[in-house]
Amino acid sequence: MSTEWKYDVNDLVWAKMKGFPPWPGRVSEPTDALKKIAKKNSKCIFFFGSKNFAWIEIGCLKPYYEFKESLTISCKTPTFKEACKAIEQYIQDTKDGKNNGIPESVNFENLIKSDTPSQPVKKRISTNARNSTSNSSVKKRKSQNDSSSFDSDSTKSKPKKERLNSSLNTGYFATQLGLTTSNNISPLRKNHSLLDRPAIQEPESAPLDVTTVSRSLMNKNILPSDLKFGFIGIGTMGAGIVKNLLNSGHKVVIWNRTTEKSQMFQDAGAIIALTPSDVIGGSDITFSCVADPQVAKDMVFGNCGVLSEITQDKGFVEMSGIDPETSQDIGEAIISKGGRYLEAMLQGSKPEAEDGSLICMAAGDKTLYDDCHSAFCAIAKHSIYLGEVGSATKMNLILHSIKAVALAGLAEGMALADRAGISQKNLLEILGMTSLKCSLLMEKGTAMMENNFKTHQALKHTQKDLSLSLNWSDTLEQPCPVTASVNEVFKHAKRLGYSDHDSSAVYVRAKF
Repeated sequence: MSTEWKYDVNDLVWAKMKGFPPWPGRVSEPTDALKKIAKKNSKCIFFFGSKNFAWIEIGCLKPYYEFKESLTISCKTPTFKEACKAIEQYIQDTKDGKNNGIPESVNFENLIKSDTPSQPVKKRISTNARNSTSNSSVKKRKSQNDSSSFDSDSTKSKPKKERLNSSLNTGYFATQLGLTTSNNISPLRKNHSLLDRPAIQEPESAPLDVTTVSRSLMNKNILPSDLKFGFIGIGTMGAGIVKNLLNSGHKVVIWNRTTEKSQMFQDAGAIIALTPSDVIGGSDITFSCVADPQVAKDMVFGNCGVLSEITQDKGFVEMSGIDPETSQDIGEAIISKGGRYLEAMLQGSKPEAEDGSLICMAAGDKTLYDDCHSAFCAIAKHSIYLGEVGSATKMNLILHSIKAVALAGLAEGMALADRAGISQKNLLEILGMTSLKCSLLMEKGTAMMENNFKTHQALKHTQKDLSLSLNWSDTLEQPCPVTASVNEVFKHAKRLGYSDHDSSAVYVRAKF
């Protein structure tokens, strides 16, 4: 059985949006912007608490007073409680004559008319007495069984349709700013827009102290090799690696595209080379750790590159995050010149590189792997030989994909908790009590909670690894739909300006 009601401006109601609990509101005059998207058989509702407006179908409205006792306990979220307090305060202010009979929608619109004058709003204002009593504002057309829940009986005679769609305005500011959404976002819940996101600033990076020996390195008791090691690329990871090679007593020749980064290593005992080929010429074994596959190829095949100086007594170790095909190409070129080739993929981030606690996965020439033993001990807590060229790069891409998927899931969970009014700190504490506890999720979760995206592993490199993984999976015809979706999330975070920030900055994409 159903009951039809008639509502006038300023009547207090419970407004039901699809997927959300009934919410205290007031029938209001629509603003100029809302008039443009007026809905048939709907009323413009001002929502208490959120102070937003939306068109709500009459079948989704119930009088406030008649259902106050039953619906006040229908939701216990902090935002709902604030809304209930707001409507009760409005009722009290009305009794005290503080509202002056002017709906908040009219006042609200008048506040933003300074620069963009709009058409005057036609006022259809009822008396204060109508606000203070419910019986005078609600006229029953049919007397039938009362119900405290919002059911579909009142619309059974109508064809089924969505009560809310993607074009529904979610707030006055959204309309004024021309923002639209692709899903039903309720004005009743805490929400964030791109305009609210943190200001994009250059990620802070603490200066590296080359002379300080890490505790991890001191505990290893390494006997340095008599061989001379070269190193190409003093970036986020490379700087920490070179530091530990020097502090463990190895002789190191270095080259970097920007010479300013090389100076502090020269002061610590490194030899500075003028070109990548000079590094090869002055070293027995050369490591390369650069940004991506294209740069890795440039270092080898480019002008003054590695290949020009490779001989039978030279070894080349590729540490850059590359795909199996690129590694095969570089390996074949090195071997064709009589040199030895090894791919050594690194798992870890900037702190682990500086501490000497990376995980090193190597594949290729076994004798070269053995000759690098002391160097690998200095930079990693574990080094593993996986076999032929390609094995390490494949394993590396799989591990990076798993990490990225976990980070995206954590970011969405943290954003969901924030919107629902759940303490993110409590979320991380409870997560730490479960089987999900790991250093990655705990550290990145803390960074998300504090909006501290100091770079440990750049977000652009995580997205690069995802892209390489997907390209490789395509050659195997292996579906990776989750990885593909996560890749789009990281790409969007890059578009927002967080390429050089830590991978935990993917939270910004999830939240805003």
